[in-house]
Amino acid sequence: MQEHELARRLADVEFFSGLSEAVRRQIASRGVQLTHRPGTTITQEGVEGAGFHLILDGTAVVEVGGEVRATLVEGNSFGEISLIDGRPRSATVIAGEHGLTTMAISPLAFEPLLDDPEVSRTLLKVVTARLRAAEARSSQG
Repeated sequence: MQEHELARRLADVEFFSGLSEAVRRQIASRGVQLTHRPGTTITQEGVEGAGFHLILDGTAVVEVGGEVRATLVEGNSFGEISLIDGRPRSATVIAGEHGLTTMAISPLAFEPLLDDPEVSRTLLKVVTARLRAAEARSSQG
């Protein structure tokens, strides 16, 4: 898939939506396309292994504690926070019955972009909004 098409798809990902087209193209240029066979574990809950994946084709199942929590489809993504913190995975993600194609980017490839003030400020706003939403949910329950 061409860089400009990947950049367009990244615009639909909340984590990257506030970034300029030029920055999204930089992110796309640092990614690699991966094909996963059906049933392949892409990430394992509790295991270190960072990286962002944007689903280009196919589906994936998300499990937490052995329970299915979601099915991801084309345009969905996972692992964006691991680009920043490199912490162990919070969920297991398994390629669906017809396999999965993703655009993946590693923290090592992404890290130089964090020196760009536009990237850092934009991502800080997204992470802060997620933290506020999590705090609001925990205070309601």
